[in-house]
Formats: sequence, C-alpha cells, structure tokens
Amino acid sequence: MLPCFKTNNVTLSLNSSETSKWLDAHYDPVANLYTFSSCIALADLHGDGENKLVVGDLGTGSCNMKLKVYRGTGLMSENTLLDLPTGLVSFLMDQHEPRTPAIAVASGPFIYVYKNLRPYFKFTLPPLEVNALEQDVWNQAREDMIDPLSLKEMLEGIRDKADVPLSVRSLRFLMLDPQDTEAFVNLHKAQPIRRQTVITCIGTLKKNMADEDAVSCLVIGTESKDVYILDPEAFTILSKMSLPSPPTQMDVTGQFDVEFRITVACRNGNIYILRRDSPKPKYCIELSSHPVGLVRMGKSVVVGCAQETLQGFTQKGKKLWTACLPAPVTTMGVMDLPTRGFQAVLVGLANCEVHLYRDKNLISTIKTPDVVTSICFGRYGREDGTLIMTTKGGGLIVKILKRTAVFDDRDSAPGPPLAQSIRLNIPKKTKLYVDQTMRERENAVAMHRAFQMDLSRLRLAAARAYVKALESSLTPMSSSLSEPLKMNAVVQGLGPSFKLTLNIQNTAACRPVMNLAISFLYDESLYSMKTAFFKVTFLLIHHISHFLFIRLFVRDNAAHIITYIIITVSHNNMCRCVA
Repeated sequence: MLPCFKTNNVTLSLNSSETSKWLDAHYDPVANLYTFSSCIALADLHGDGENKLVVGDLGTGSCNMKLKVYRGTGLMSENTLLDLPTGLVSFLMDQHEPRTPAIAVASGPFIYVYKNLRPYFKFTLPPLEVNALEQDVWNQAREDMIDPLSLKEMLEGIRDKADVPLSVRSLRFLMLDPQDTEAFVNLHKAQPIRRQTVITCIGTLKKNMADEDAVSCLVIGTESKDVYILDPEAFTILSKMSLPSPPTQMDVTGQFDVEFRITVACRNGNIYILRRDSPKPKYCIELSSHPVGLVRMGKSVVVGCAQETLQGFTQKGKKLWTACLPAPVTTMGVMDLPTRGFQAVLVGLANCEVHLYRDKNLISTIKTPDVVTSICFGRYGREDGTLIMTTKGGGLIVKILKRTAVFDDRDSAPGPPLAQSIRLNIPKKTKLYVDQTMRERENAVAMHRAFQMDLSRLRLAAARAYVKALESSLTPMSSSLSEPLKMNAVVQGLGPSFKLTLNIQNTAACRPVMNLAISFLYDESLYSMKTAFFKVTFLLIHHISHFLFIRLFVRDNAAHIITYIIITVSHNNMCRCVA
C-alpha cells in the first residue's frame, strides 16, 4: 500500500519514482471540466493567503456553461454563465481593503465582473457602425414599402458591394427559407438595427506600478480587429488600437502609465506587437503556419505553431530559435518560480505528454493519462509550485513540484553532443593576417582579374576534356535527362570471327525505359553482320542488360585488326558507343 499524506487540503499519493520531479497530488478523470488555458486562473479570492482555482467551464458548448471555483480537491462554488466564455482573468480593481481580486469573464460582447464570487458589474462593448444602405432598406420594410422578396434581393446586393458589413439580423434573414422570411420581417422590422462585435481574448495590464498587488487594467481583443484597454474602476475605454486581423491570443507586459507591450496572435497567421501611443502595430512577425499557442518568457516570445514546431522571437520580432515537436500543440503555459529564479514553457501535446522547455532545450517530460487541453502553474492553496491541468475527457490533474527538484539546462532530447555547441578558441589576428588583408585591399583589381583568367582556363580545360570524351566515346551516356542510358561494348576474340558484347543500363531514378532501337554502323567491305538493326523492348531501373551477343566475321581473311564500329541506340535522343 502506497503511503499518503495530506497538505493544504490536497491529498498527495507517492506513486511516482524517486527520480520524478513531481508529486501526483490529485487526479479526477470524471471532474467534468471542459475548458482551455485562457479560461483558467489561480486567485486569492478571500484574502486569506490561500489561492483558489477559478475555471470558466464550456459545458456542452450550447448549455450548462458555469463559472466554477475549486478549493483543494473539491468544488467550492459555481455560477451560471449566459454564453460561452472566451477568456477569464483575475485582477485588482481598487486599493480598498481587504485586497481581494475580482474575476472578469469575457463572454460574447460582454465582460462579467465578479467580486467575492458575486456578480458585480457588466461591461458591454461599444456598438459598431451600421451600414446606411442597410438602415434605409429596413426602414422601407418597416413602412411596408417593399415585400420580403425585394428586401432579400436588396440586402444581397448590399452584402456583395458595401464596405461596412451587414448586421447579424440581416445575415440571419438571408439564411432563411422563403416561407419563413415574412414572419421574420414582421417580428424584427420595428426594432432598431444594431451591429455588435464579440470578445475573442482578454488579458490584464498593470496601471502604474509593477507590484504583484497593483491595480490592473483589462485588455480585450475583439472580432472587429480592435484592442481596448479599460479603466479598472470606471470601466471606460482608456485606449483603442487596431489590428489587420481579428486577434485570437494575447500576452501583455508593462504598465499603462509608463510603457507596455501587447503581443497579439491574429487569425491571419501573423503576430503583431502593440506599444504605448501607437494606434497600429509597431512590429510584425510572419509565421510559416498559424500560431496555436503564445506565451512570454522573460524578454522573449515563444510561439507554438500548427506545423509541430516551437519558435522563439525577440520583443522586436527577430527569430532566435526553432524546436521540432513530436506531436501537435494543444495548449501552452508559463512555469514561473520567482523564488528559484526559474522560468520555462509548458507545452501540452496531442500524444498525452507535457514538455517543459527552457529556450529551445527540452528539460523535462510529463506523461498524462489523456490529452491536456489547459495548463496553469502557480500558487494553489499554500503550495507555490502547483501544476493544474484539465484533459480532453473532462479530467482534472494536480501535480506539485518537489522542493528538491532540479532542472538541468542541457537538452534531454536526443541530438548532437554538447561539445558541438562549444565555441572554438580562435586565435587573435596575427601580423601575417593583417598584412595579407592589406595586400588584398591594395591589389583587389589585379587579383580579381587573375582569378577570372584562371577560372576561364579551368572552364576551357573542362570543355575540351568533355568534347574529347564524346568524340572517343569514353563515357557513352545519353544526352537527354528524360531518357538516361549508359552503354559500353566489349570485344571477345581476335580471329576472323569474334563477338561483340553490348551492355546497356537504365540509370533513371523511378521508371523503366521502353521501345529502344539499336543500329550498327560499320565498314561493310571489312565486316559482315547478320542483323544490324533490332529493337529492345524493356529496360529495368539500374539493371544492366547483357542481352546482345553479336558475332562479326572478317571478310577475305583480312588482317586481324578491329576498326571502329559505331553502335547507336535511338529513342528520341542518341547514345553512341564505339567498339
């Protein structure tokens, strides 16, 4: 029986090996939690020094959306959400005592703020501009000046040509069947037209101090390609910035009143960096595939891409390194231990593993019973190094980092030895090197001319050797890359009767050669040959065919001197061999 003990309301089971760096604190495969890393946070909600786990549960996707709070291994409370949560953050909104953080949940076009686990405030995104032509068309429909069929035709024309997109009402109307259009118009024609965007991602930004308990602003990205920074007390818009594409993931650092950077991954596959007093992106990072994860580690940005790679960039978008992954990325998170001065990136993979990377070095691997969909690392309860994960099947995994755990900086993945990355001890520039450099600078033109002359001579010598080889048939090769052939002839015998063995090889990489014709050109006054022309039907790849055994006779007992016999293989191009 395995020994167990209880710490901070979390039951720990020592079922791991002694060399493991993690304690398996809790695993509930039927916790019924369906969420992502953007909808999970750790916060001290009651100011008692004990952090709770706050989860925005997606439910079934259409119903049963909940805001759940866990304490230890048990569910502490839950609140019903009206729509799917797209992001969840904890932040301090004022200086009042006790210093308890609030929870902001982004859902649709709204931000629901909870304080002391109770609804506190609801913020609505400002409405977007409505198409004027669309407004006029609906006004005509309200006054019964046009029928539903004409309304549909006019809205389709506006949708194809207008710069301002149609509202949700018009788009739904265009999707209806003809028999349902009249009822839809009668129901909605008296209501004003509104065009509302939705929130795609959310983050926090310190207001004027970098302390952990400082007041923070909310940063939200919307489907309308805008980024808003909200005041934490009045919930007014402090700043608005525009992007070329709707944002999907966000990382924020700095202070609003001093200097800040907002790194945003967008739907077009690029990453943009926003800075203070800049309504448009300052830098752009173009990726070879779409980003599926984005975290900041120190002064670098780490991006997980859809092509199973992990890439590191500077704050200005310069690429630093690339690491290949064994499976697609499902989620990413930051492992930050300020007491040890340690930072790393947690990467959840589709092969039921969680990899820990420091820069491009893989320093640890965690096996999980199911695919991980969300990761959160931080203080849970009173334990600083707690790793919380949810799985694809709705399970909850809690692991605690051992106090004796040590992570090596070397890469644990198989690869080249460490000696390969050690810089060579290159000696300093000697006087001979300096003199040689000066000579090259002073005689650059003459040296270049001499080099060009030697290069031309080398090319001439190579061309002469190639022509000589062709004329003497020392290298009988085909002149066409589409029909690569190699051929050589061997003479057997010295008497009036001798044999000529012809070897033909197909040097193609992937296909055979067919329908070849072989002809022999010789001096008929000296030699006699029974068949001087025949066909070769099939040549395999890289197979030498010894199928020609030809007997030649010397007429009139002439001197036994073999003169040149030209053998030609014809198939669109010519390959000549001389025996």
